[in-house]
Amino acid sequence: MLMGLGCNAAAIVGCRIIDSPRERLIAILTNAFVPCNGRFPALIAVISMFFTYSAFASGALAGAVMLTALLIVSVAATLLCGRLLSRTMLKGEQSSFTLELPPFRMPRIGRLIVRSVVDRTLFVLGRAAAVAAPAGLLLYALSNISIGGQSILAAAVGFLDPFARIFGLDGAIFIAFMLGFPANEIVLPIAIMAYTASGSLEELPALCDMRALLIANGWSIKTAVCFVLFSVMHWPCSTTLLTIKKETGSLKWTIMAFLLPTLFGLAACFIVNAVFTLL
Repeated sequence: MLMGLGCNAAAIVGCRIIDSPRERLIAILTNAFVPCNGRFPALIAVISMFFTYSAFASGALAGAVMLTALLIVSVAATLLCGRLLSRTMLKGEQSSFTLELPPFRMPRIGRLIVRSVVDRTLFVLGRAAAVAAPAGLLLYALSNISIGGQSILAAAVGFLDPFARIFGLDGAIFIAFMLGFPANEIVLPIAIMAYTASGSLEELPALCDMRALLIANGWSIKTAVCFVLFSVMHWPCSTTLLTIKKETGSLKWTIMAFLLPTLFGLAACFIVNAVFTLL
């Protein structure tokens, strides 16, 4: 779980140390609930814009409390989902945990570096590059090809908007999460690109200017809450899913790893939207 805070794909590979196939599969399926470092920039930006200096509190303490609360929510969702899986689809006896301290040996620095680079870093980067290149081409085509005077991206935003409103989001946010499938880092830039009708990803403006842009496009405290919740709980990135397919050798469990966090995230956003609507 803690490795997932750095990279979910690397954490999936790290699940190899779990001896029990059932418990290893549960750890793999629930790993995407832990926000990786690709999600933190958007989380911190939205928290800073809408919660750090909001009507609820002021100062950096409010932002720290909000981010900590999101991490607690992700841990709770991970434990809840793991419990549900162990009681339903992946029933079985719990394995015992035995910790043995092996004989101490001096580490071989060269071998350690080579194995870390080859087995983990290059493995993950290779899978990321295999998806990022065609995804970038798709994003460029959607934003620059026009039909009837409107780009395909703008048309997709309008089509998805009614569905996204049910969960406290809008079409631009939802299409940003979909097109951000190769890498979570580009979700917020894609949303900004959709709002500004820009044909390419550009450097994000200052937080005060970005906040004004988002508010002008209908963002509110409710939108910000739903955005950060869905950022924490939604489908894994493409690299993570490819790694899950490689580690499990099963398309069924890969689809399950896609659906579980997405359903949890949509349910959480639906509840928050309903509460704000009633209030």
